[in-house]
Amino acid sequence: MKKSLKAQNILLLAASYFFYGIWDYRFLSLILLSTIVDYIIGHKIYGSDDDAVRKKWLWCSVIFNIGLLGFFKYYNFFIDSWVDLSALMGYNIQSTWTLSVILPVGISFYTFQTMSYSFDIYYRKLKPSKSFLSFAAFVSFFPQLVAGPIERASNLLSQISNKRTFNYEQSVSGLKLILWGLFKKVVIADALGPIVDDIFSNYGSYPSSTLLLGAILFSFQIYGDFSGYSDIAIGTAKLFGIELMSNFKFPYFSRNIAEFWRRWHISLSSWFQAYIYVPLGGSRNGKAKTIRNVFIIFLVSGFWHGANWTFILWGLIHALIFVPVLLLGNNTKYKNTVVAQNSMLPSVREFFNVIGVFAIVTISWIVFRSASITEAFSFLGRMFSDFSVAPYFHPSGYRMIDYYILVIAFVCYEFIIRKDERAPFQFKNKFVRFSLYTIIILVMMLFYDSGVDRSFIYFQF
Repeated sequence: MKKSLKAQNILLLAASYFFYGIWDYRFLSLILLSTIVDYIIGHKIYGSDDDAVRKKWLWCSVIFNIGLLGFFKYYNFFIDSWVDLSALMGYNIQSTWTLSVILPVGISFYTFQTMSYSFDIYYRKLKPSKSFLSFAAFVSFFPQLVAGPIERASNLLSQISNKRTFNYEQSVSGLKLILWGLFKKVVIADALGPIVDDIFSNYGSYPSSTLLLGAILFSFQIYGDFSGYSDIAIGTAKLFGIELMSNFKFPYFSRNIAEFWRRWHISLSSWFQAYIYVPLGGSRNGKAKTIRNVFIIFLVSGFWHGANWTFILWGLIHALIFVPVLLLGNNTKYKNTVVAQNSMLPSVREFFNVIGVFAIVTISWIVFRSASITEAFSFLGRMFSDFSVAPYFHPSGYRMIDYYILVIAFVCYEFIIRKDERAPFQFKNKFVRFSLYTIIILVMMLFYDSGVDRSFIYFQF
């Protein structure tokens, strides 16, 4: 039994390191270092009954992991921001301290994953792993290594620490998720990418109707790209007999912004809630501190996404629109239901709630997508002041009507399957299922463009 488990984890670790090493083998040392540090710290925390000592080791984990992120992801941002601030105060400082540093793919994900391990041991929710091999496989598990979901050790490590056996039903379910994830990536995200890039790059020469189109299509591009990756990761993990947490639950069908954040990038949202919001007091210490805590987690969430003021502003926007929902006591209103829970169509109120949330989120995506705050406000200013309408033509000359039909069909299909994000082909009739498989594969072949950049958006985070 132990030999069989050891062989499984050696193979898993080798595959994970090979997968990551293809991108840049030099950064494998960072994953290994992070693994060693948090493995040792986990045992140090668990082995002490002195709370001061345990807290000291926990801070070692936080400082080490945040230090890695700070150097590779935020060093140049802080230097450039200091130079800009000095210039505003009348001091001319040359930015000679910036470095040409490559951002390691997935560093924001695996550092948060290892930190959660140390946190859970500190809060006595978890015992440290006895096997370094199992822990190393947990940290580097390749399906979700570079773009999540950000897994907790209580879920993923516990599965890696036990022997897995092949399960036919689980594997079939995984293959279905992989197919659906590929569809989202190839047909939705990659097909819309050139249109979005063209509109955002040339927003000054387009009318407001085209800018609105670009914003809406980017909403679907980033959703198709990121949720598509998550589906592929979850599906691939199933082939290894491992169940990952859901990362998206049809967020664009949310009826208020609190529900949106329970359905969008769930692994990150729940991470911030568990390890920042709750330790700060959550909503237990009065409205003023609750509002403070909400702003903290949204600003930190924005900063997590990248070293740019646009991401911080994006987080601030979501904090501002979240607070009224919280104050009205509606933040848990739609916690265990989906839109049109017991009917084929949403009510009029639900429909307009969904449209309203989508509109707000789409406007915030403009800030997220823009290269600078100045560019974001210029885009928004032109979109809300020009009010001119003109047809948009695809930069490659393709028919835009095909893309409009595609997005509408995608939204309609997601609405049909909205009750279970892990079962994209939930129809019992075999003919219907195989017809859908055939249609999806044919559409992927039709919309596949070899000249399109196929990197995942969240690889940069």
